[in-house]
Amino acid sequence: MNKTKKCFRASVFIAILFFLFGGITVLVQLLVPHLKDIFELNYAQAGFILFFFFLPYLLFSIPAGVTLSKIGYQRSITLGLIIVALGCLLFYPAAEMRSFWAFMIAIFVLGSGITLLQVAANPYIAALGKENSTHSRLTFSQAFNALGTTFAPIIGAVYLLKDEVKTSGEIRSLDPLERNMYLQSEALTIQTPFLYISLIVIALAVVFGIAQLPCHTTEEEVVDKKSYFSLLKRTPLLLGAIAIFLYVGAEVAIGSFAINYLVEINMAEISQCPIGGPMWKALGIIFNKPDLINADPKAMVAIFLCFYWGGAMVGRFIGAQLSRHLSPAKMLMIVGLCNVVLILIAINTGGLFSMLSLLLLGFFNSIMFPTIFALASEGIDELKAQASGLLCTMIVGGGLVPILFGFFTDRIGFSLAFLTLVACYGYIAFFGFYKSSR
Repeated sequence: MNKTKKCFRASVFIAILFFLFGGITVLVQLLVPHLKDIFELNYAQAGFILFFFFLPYLLFSIPAGVTLSKIGYQRSITLGLIIVALGCLLFYPAAEMRSFWAFMIAIFVLGSGITLLQVAANPYIAALGKENSTHSRLTFSQAFNALGTTFAPIIGAVYLLKDEVKTSGEIRSLDPLERNMYLQSEALTIQTPFLYISLIVIALAVVFGIAQLPCHTTEEEVVDKKSYFSLLKRTPLLLGAIAIFLYVGAEVAIGSFAINYLVEINMAEISQCPIGGPMWKALGIIFNKPDLINADPKAMVAIFLCFYWGGAMVGRFIGAQLSRHLSPAKMLMIVGLCNVVLILIAINTGGLFSMLSLLLLGFFNSIMFPTIFALASEGIDELKAQASGLLCTMIVGGGLVPILFGFFTDRIGFSLAFLTLVACYGYIAFFGFYKSSR
């Protein structure tokens, strides 16, 4: 098999990986409103669910870069898949015990596997072609990530959010038989989707482990602490790392708390819109669950998140083509400013119009991560694995920004809390301006 065919096969495998961890990441975000109800958490406390998922990016991204340099891309990705499968399997005992900390352990292990996959997959895509087309390849691969995030809300709505969760008082008022039946049904709600995911991931690990792919190595890279400190002295990389932190934090905060926000502002208007009702009925037929139309309102809103993540998918396919002809830095500046405007519209309107403004953020989010990643790591050929490790470390923003967002929501409400996201997108627009000016 010639090199071109091997590179194409590798690109297909990487696209599948992006689809996988995009879907899993959103599914974890959809656990937030579900676990918030189960354990009766406030918004700041619910943010810690995301913190345990994104904490491995802070702890393990640089060690993952070292691992990548030692064992190569293919073995690193296979190891990451095995860890992801283990994390998914841990949801089974966590749901059985109905233990908050057991869930956090499962989420942490799952996040650790996703971290290794992210650190390995992004530079591997970059290594599969010329540097001047890296923006396009990364954006195209991220489009499959968005495809996974588009399907995940459907799974979350059908399995996680279809029924209202009882409070502790309501559970105590049930007789022993009803209590056991309720707790068992809640456990199965979480166990079933993650069990299926674990089986799929195990199969992928086997296939990826034995496939013949281009084995780009990083043996020539010197991995030591000095190399990481030297990278931090590169201003574009440092500013890009901050942009990654804020972008992921803003995207995750929207994906995790939009459900509660939209239910709060005007669920009646949203549920009666021309799209919502028919879509919900269709899903009930597809999944053989006719009672879905009477499900928890949060499940209805979760369906609308398909448009948020679907917009990101469409935007990434479009962005992959536009980045061949337009300056990626200028595109980043424009989409950052567009999201600032959309958030301001969303918090100053209500009902359906506010929801549409919020969902449209996904379209303009689309090119941000791959563009920031590519712009920040330009000209770092000799330390590409370490640069990837540093940039992926900043994905921990997905666990810290939502806590800050939740803290403000508990104290001043959703509308003012959204101003933290205005600041995030404002900085991203600044980073695009900084790169375009050079």
